[in-house]
Amino acid sequence: MNSLDTKTLREYDRNYVWHPFTQMKEWERDVPVVIVRGEGSYIIDSDGNRYLDGVAAIWTNIHGHCKREINEAIKSQVDLIEHSTLLGLANDKAAILAKRLVDIAPPGLCKVFYSDNGSTAVEIGVKMAFQYWQHRGRPEKTKFISFSNAYHGDTIGAVSVGGIDLFHGVFRPLLFPTIQAPAPYCYRCEFGDSDPENCRRHCLQELERLMAAHADEVAGLVIEPLVQGAGGMIVQPEGFVRAVRALCDRHGILMIADEVAVGFGRTGTMFACGREGVTPDIMALSKGITAGYLPLAATLATREVYDAFLGEYREMKTFFHGHTFTGNPIACAAALASLNLFKSERLLESLPPKIDYLSIRLQAVAQHPFVGNVRQCGMVAGIELVRNKETKEPFPWEERVGVRVCREALRHGLFLRPLGNVIVVFPPLSCTLEELKLLMDGIGKSIETVTGHPSA
Repeated sequence: MNSLDTKTLREYDRNYVWHPFTQMKEWERDVPVVIVRGEGSYIIDSDGNRYLDGVAAIWTNIHGHCKREINEAIKSQVDLIEHSTLLGLANDKAAILAKRLVDIAPPGLCKVFYSDNGSTAVEIGVKMAFQYWQHRGRPEKTKFISFSNAYHGDTIGAVSVGGIDLFHGVFRPLLFPTIQAPAPYCYRCEFGDSDPENCRRHCLQELERLMAAHADEVAGLVIEPLVQGAGGMIVQPEGFVRAVRALCDRHGILMIADEVAVGFGRTGTMFACGREGVTPDIMALSKGITAGYLPLAATLATREVYDAFLGEYREMKTFFHGHTFTGNPIACAAALASLNLFKSERLLESLPPKIDYLSIRLQAVAQHPFVGNVRQCGMVAGIELVRNKETKEPFPWEERVGVRVCREALRHGLFLRPLGNVIVVFPPLSCTLEELKLLMDGIGKSIETVTGHPSA
């Protein structure tokens, strides 16, 4: 147990820690929960209170906290070597993991470039696509197509291909320009048509128009397949990803799939692209790759992309990019243990009844007078709260309704983290049906308390 009491830990946090995506003036007035350990689907604070982790340690946890098999894999690796560079050396765990990733990835992805977080995995993909066309004798292809409501991380390149002004607007002078296409947010369709099929068609028509106009200067398109995470858990209509792949092929544009949040079983299949039979040219992975244990990321590429970088030393076709902890053996050992658990615990096979149960509970939540929309893809969902259900008028930002619902949820033994007025449902994949019931019961009660209205 930690030797410091809760009061001291809170003081240290307030005095010395700067939290991400947090207004620190408010935080310093607050009474933070201090987590000291985890057990299965639960995190446990310094006073011994247990909270069901409803956001899977910000979308990373797969098998539950403090999983014995992953713990043991890490401990074993520590006794062998903590780190060795991939600059001029290979290491066993990185090599084995690369083979395992290629084996389960969409067919055609065959090379693995390691880094240490989702932002860098995406930024590597962007740089690969850019340099690919330089080597192919098409130096004019330097631009990228991004989507509205997109989030790909917080490094400058990843922010450049993002599309959330709330997060990215202040940094606009630092960013390279992109060509932004509409993404299907069917509940708030920018074409004024909330029917998913029509919304999909409108977005694809505009994307095709942009591609036709700019294909000669576009190197790649960056997409979060199936679900735009930080944009509000926005679920794309069926067939959208497949249609985007076809348009990229038609116009000679590399498709970069950001599966940082949706990879490793989250949508019900190992990778989101797999649900639509799509192989991107480049795919970025992180978050769930080590089941929430350690920072690790991978950018996978096809043979065609990889081959463009092959040449004699004097030609300087090398991909000049790298990270100090690239392919860290301890992180790779954790990832290998996680992949073993997918198989030994038949995790993907266990998901359908949980997905069905979550769907039933979400439809019930949707009847609440202040719930405008619910959306789900596999084991991820978003509950959008609105002031007026008929007009879809959102709650004003300053009312912090999503934050208040998540704070209320602590009283029901849940930890949640909202995206504005959207309540995120993102539990560990290993959670039980009983735990899902606890999660959805607590969310429902929290919404009722904060809005002052029972469910319809």
